[in-house]
Amino acid sequence: MKAEQDGDLLEEDSPQEDGVQTNQYSSISPPASPVAQDEPFSTYFEDKVAIPENVSQVFSFRKLWAFTGPGFLMSIAYLDPGNIESDLQSGATAGFKLLWVLLGATIIGLLLQRLAARLGVVTGMHLAEVCNRQYPTVPRIILWLMVELAIIGSDMQEVIGCAIAFNLLSVGRIPLWVGVLITITDTFVFLFLDKYGLRKLEAFFGFLITVMALSFGYEYVLVSPDQGELLKGMFLPYCAGCGPPQLEQAVGIVGAVIMPHNIYLHSALVKSRDIDRKNKKELKEANKYYFIESTVALFVSFLINVFVVAVFAQAFYGKTNIEMVGVHVPPSRGVVLGCVFGPAALYIWAIGILAAGQSSTMTGTYSGQFVMEGFLNLRWSRFARVLLTRSVAIIPTLLVAIFQDVEHLTGMNDFLNVLQSMQLPFALIPILTFTSMTSIMNDFANGMVWKISGGIVILLVCAINMYFVVVYVTALNSVLFYVFAALLSIAYLCFVVYLVSMITATLHSFLRHFLTLVHFVTFF
Repeated sequence: MKAEQDGDLLEEDSPQEDGVQTNQYSSISPPASPVAQDEPFSTYFEDKVAIPENVSQVFSFRKLWAFTGPGFLMSIAYLDPGNIESDLQSGATAGFKLLWVLLGATIIGLLLQRLAARLGVVTGMHLAEVCNRQYPTVPRIILWLMVELAIIGSDMQEVIGCAIAFNLLSVGRIPLWVGVLITITDTFVFLFLDKYGLRKLEAFFGFLITVMALSFGYEYVLVSPDQGELLKGMFLPYCAGCGPPQLEQAVGIVGAVIMPHNIYLHSALVKSRDIDRKNKKELKEANKYYFIESTVALFVSFLINVFVVAVFAQAFYGKTNIEMVGVHVPPSRGVVLGCVFGPAALYIWAIGILAAGQSSTMTGTYSGQFVMEGFLNLRWSRFARVLLTRSVAIIPTLLVAIFQDVEHLTGMNDFLNVLQSMQLPFALIPILTFTSMTSIMNDFANGMVWKISGGIVILLVCAINMYFVVVYVTALNSVLFYVFAALLSIAYLCFVVYLVSMITATLHSFLRHFLTLVHFVTFF
């Protein structure tokens, strides 16, 4: 009966052991790719972290510690320079009034990351590998290209953040283009830290998050924002006196927080723990501890984002540059902080931005590695993959850094947020699709509540981000660009509809329950 609910897509039931399918991947129409039976290949996680045994408590800090790591690496995407830029613009534009949007976006992000982690835990494969086996060749290649675009856009934001940080720390002695080149070099160095052990690499990321927390926390204490207004803005979903600029900023917050490539990354990172996937009890336990760890990690990232919003809301909201410093100063990231609160504030701000940029460039490269290996089954060396992703992201950034100033460099942020917003459906639709299918997840498939709420969340997020895209395109005031954007949008929407059509069985089930709910509500 369950197989029928998934439609005729499921060819046959796989044998089960301890309530979990031993062969998680049955063919979906169209059939799985010829490489579907290959063993997963990865240049990472050769040695997996052992989980303590014989722990009988309902909750064990020892086990939580063993599972701690992937969630914090995932949370880096919530702290990248694009997010920091969105935070400071939110504070300067709307004060504390949009903190509730940041809170809501972070909660939605947590729910989506939970789906990603469950897919990796239950199947032993990450999202790109599942896409490789369930989509035919042409859509799979298109999907891969879309995700790569999102990764490149994120890479560029991170490189920009690092370059500006080096420029600020050197008081302008290190030009932006040199900062870009430095970022290339140190990324290569840091990425090979996992050769010394996965736990050491995770500890290094933990150190970078700590640096961000201390740096931006220092700015928060220094500025001393109004705590009453802060709490009001965080828990009161209303924006008094807000207009189009504040609305656009609210949309930008959602686009900056929920990153498409991060779904692929998290589903891969959870494979680094030694879990017996034939044991249903171990799978349930892993899902529980990963969810707790992700909650803690995103709570920390949320606090850091709040620090940034609050600093710029308290110091700059409703004020002109002249009112703040007595002379006109370009509002470029932490420059104004240094003018208002002294050089220490500027340098500490730059250190926080540098930590954010370095950590996110590294996780971005990991995302690219997993995505390429999963979609294309390519067995590239880590060096070759890093060289490719760095080159694609660095070249346009380097050209802008050489021929333009810091204002033009930071001005690329809006375009890159739009680029990544457009790629969101290519992560959200597949993750909801596969985690809702019993042919893949068996007993761990999403229940009806998750299917309905997940579908609503995805529609909401995609609608918000499409609004962001429309606002950005209409601001360009070019008829030729409007025509090009319209044609591109038609092709884009056709592919999104195709991805949705691939979940026919799940969609039918969703619609049936949704219509039942509508009739029930109408009856009463």
